[in-house]
Amino acid sequence: MTYLQFLALLPFIILAAAAIVVILLIAFRQSHTVIQVTGFMMMCGVVLAMWYVRNTLPREIPPLLVVDGLAALFTGLIIFSVLVVGLLSYIYFEEREENPKEYYILLFLATLGSAVLTISRHFISFFIGLELLSVSLYALIAYLRNRNNAVEAGVKYLMLAALSSAFLLFGMALIYMETGSMEFSAIARVIDTTGMSVLFIMGIGLILVAIGFKLALVPFHLWAADVYQGAPAPVTAFIATVSKIGVFAVLIRFADAIHLQQNVLAVTIITIMAIACMIVGNILALMQQNVKRLLAYSSIAHFGYLLVAFLSGNAGIGAAVFYLLAYSITLLSAFGVITLLSTTRRDADDLSVYRGLFWRSPLMAAIFTVALLSLAGIPLTAGFPAKFFILTTGVQQHRWLLTIVLVLTSVIGLFYYLRIISTLFATPPLTPVKERTLHPFFYVATYASLVVLMCLLGWLGVYPGFIVENVRAFLSF
Repeated sequence: MTYLQFLALLPFIILAAAAIVVILLIAFRQSHTVIQVTGFMMMCGVVLAMWYVRNTLPREIPPLLVVDGLAALFTGLIIFSVLVVGLLSYIYFEEREENPKEYYILLFLATLGSAVLTISRHFISFFIGLELLSVSLYALIAYLRNRNNAVEAGVKYLMLAALSSAFLLFGMALIYMETGSMEFSAIARVIDTTGMSVLFIMGIGLILVAIGFKLALVPFHLWAADVYQGAPAPVTAFIATVSKIGVFAVLIRFADAIHLQQNVLAVTIITIMAIACMIVGNILALMQQNVKRLLAYSSIAHFGYLLVAFLSGNAGIGAAVFYLLAYSITLLSAFGVITLLSTTRRDADDLSVYRGLFWRSPLMAAIFTVALLSLAGIPLTAGFPAKFFILTTGVQQHRWLLTIVLVLTSVIGLFYYLRIISTLFATPPLTPVKERTLHPFFYVATYASLVVLMCLLGWLGVYPGFIVENVRAFLSF
């Protein structure tokens, strides 16, 4: 490995070291606060390292990895999300009996797995990153052992993730048998010469099944609502943002390498999945009274929207990145409110908890309202330009059926988001609400971070051009 290759991997090395540092802190019996602050500083170190090495990109580390502008964008988005999730985790676990220290080991390992996916160009690194992410998530989902629904959610995710890994490996084996290589670019060269055989198409299909499970795409979505509901609120935020960003990144890189969007059969199947995601996700969300389950089903619909940009190939990558940025900030804001309202016994996931929230906590109600409006794609929030860019990409690529379904299903989404907003401003219940008794610094820091996220949603909704230009600059690497 050359010096420049090592330098390009520096952010990922620091990210791997974060888990080791936490293990050492636990061995020396450091407090939850020390571990939290150290982990936060390590994540900031990853951001600084990415900024330091930006001029060395793109850089290939054959045969497994490639660090380029696309990887930098997705990795930056992952680290940004983890910084917020880590802050929410401190607030969430400080009042609970479970020892939260090992939680941060799992969190950083899952983050490393997701980051590895963004730089994967080989089936081996693809599988290692995906399994590192998945194995960590098993324990994170079931971390609150005293909750039956948490253990149930962890077991469900374990069983279905193991099944999806079997599909993934079988698909990789078929492609390797047909092409003699596991490197994305080498596979592309073989199929450019010989064409796509039946075994190769079967392999691609099996890999898409595994990725469909990780992204909770229809018909592989049945785990999503139960896992979102059973997992701790910060873990749910992690699953909804970090884990899906990593998987979507490797899907884009793999599809671009083998020119998947030029295969008629693959495009047809993905189009059907996108339409099913938009329809099923919105209809199921419409029927929910549990906020976490509602967000789970709405996430299925949002990734159906993302598939519209994905099917557009390179023309849709910029729109997809902006959409993921807006979607991540929005969900982190929403789950931040859920975390602050949660008690030691249960998460604030029932819709009745939010009745009259505006009269009890106007700032928290404002943050949640802006997040829901952004998810609905209302103007002056980040969700509007994000959805507009997706629609524009679909129209430019003549994906008329997908764009029509996107517009019609967005109307359904508007209904259930406004239903929650109306609940926030309803007459509050007479029962008193328990106040949180936490360390003042972290309580204020969490509130401040949510206010910053709310301001970002407004800024991106009014001035998206700055982000769009920088995304294009990174993608040109």
